[in-house]
Amino acid sequence: MSALNIKKGSVSHSAYELRDPYAEVIESHTLAVIVANESGVLARVIGLFSGRGYNIDSLTVAEVDHEGHRSRITIVTRGTPQVIEQIKAQLGRLVPVHAVHDLTVEGPSVQRELALIKVAGKGDARIEALRLCEIFRAKVVDSTLESFVFEMTGTPEKIDAFAELLRPLGLSEIARTGVAALSRGV
Repeated sequence: MSALNIKKGSVSHSAYELRDPYAEVIESHTLAVIVANESGVLARVIGLFSGRGYNIDSLTVAEVDHEGHRSRITIVTRGTPQVIEQIKAQLGRLVPVHAVHDLTVEGPSVQRELALIKVAGKGDARIEALRLCEIFRAKVVDSTLESFVFEMTGTPEKIDAFAELLRPLGLSEIARTGVAALSRGV
């Protein structure tokens, strides 16, 4: 079957025939990287990404084992399955890296992010912002006569949705922690 069937004076095709069988889908993956807690490790991990043109959508780092001197870097990145496999392999080869876990493929995981969102507005916009705050289970952590600061914890998608609804109501600033994630179960 050819991609284009040529008939007298016309060209017809089906969507199936035009699909590129070699085109790969870009996927988002959450990687948990256990590293030695020493200076320069984060710079080496980030250098791996920037040096090869890989994008980081979210990055969080925290010490997780004080006695063992280990930290956990949680990275959300996007790429084709081949690129994701390359990223994991290259991370695993870095000397201070103890383990690389792809939470996206290893099974169900819990992902949360914290956001502080400032909304400046008066009158009905303030009332509507407070209504949305209740619906999304956000908290008011600061209030002035001209603005609110909301605190919200949830999935990145939930925070995105809340921020988009607040945009026409006077969203003026947003600060996000980045994704923290753990696999579910034992």
